[in-house]
Amino acid sequence: MTAPVRFPRFFVTSPAPCPYLPGRSERKVFTELKGPHADALNDALGRIGFRRSQTVAYRPSCLDCSACVSVRVVADEFQPSTTQRRNLRRNSDLVVTLCRPWSTAEQFDLLQHYLGRRHPGGGMATMDEIDFADMVEHTPVTSYVVEYREPSEGARPGRLIGACLTDRQGDGLSMIYSFYDPDHEARSGLGNFIILDHIRRAVAEGLPYVYLGYWVEGSARMQYKIRYRPLERLARDGWERVSAVEQDRLIAAAAAAPRDDRALAPGFGKDGVPGVQEHYRQRAGRTGA
Repeated sequence: MTAPVRFPRFFVTSPAPCPYLPGRSERKVFTELKGPHADALNDALGRIGFRRSQTVAYRPSCLDCSACVSVRVVADEFQPSTTQRRNLRRNSDLVVTLCRPWSTAEQFDLLQHYLGRRHPGGGMATMDEIDFADMVEHTPVTSYVVEYREPSEGARPGRLIGACLTDRQGDGLSMIYSFYDPDHEARSGLGNFIILDHIRRAVAEGLPYVYLGYWVEGSARMQYKIRYRPLERLARDGWERVSAVEQDRLIAAAAAAPRDDRALAPGFGKDGVPGVQEHYRQRAGRTGA
């Protein structure tokens, strides 16, 4: 007889300042991913808007705000824009490698440079090599690190200029955290290329979606996610397609808005990824069945 699957136990964090919208507070509901059914649980939770951080799956559960919206790209219907096609051509010579979820000093150095330029003062800026190793290696689900390198010179591998910690779910690729060289003069748009490569990779693997995490209207640093078509968002009644008219409006608004370079709220990285897993346990307020 097969042992019954135990229903996960959920926790709710106490309120804290919102890392995206000034003057608002946020809280999250989360559960632990562990045991032989961790992959199946992560898949199921991913379909209802949860994200993974190490052995924790979480999603926003704010009392008076619903600005954080889960979004995913429909990979096999994706049609790149003119700018995205140029990006693909410009970076087509990069060497892309799937690596096991094992941190390296080279990855950590790149992350530190990325955080220092793009998210100075954020909680992840204080990460040391042990914290980074925990972020990459503490995974109970099917994960890998995708590395992006310049073309090799002789027998030596090319310089690492991008990386993404990725989960392979049953219905798509979930981009947990990506980082890259933001100062590379000849490689503008590396962050977008990493997304484009994941869309291409999902199609090749027969996976219908690429999960981009949360999109927050009104938060300038999250607007890059609405540039990928077709895009679906998680609504009250399930996943729905963002109409072309609405997406045109959102893209135009994002292009006209000034860039938001403020540091993230303490304890967080981009997309709400906590700097350390204990962050959630320290903020847990109550439990639910």
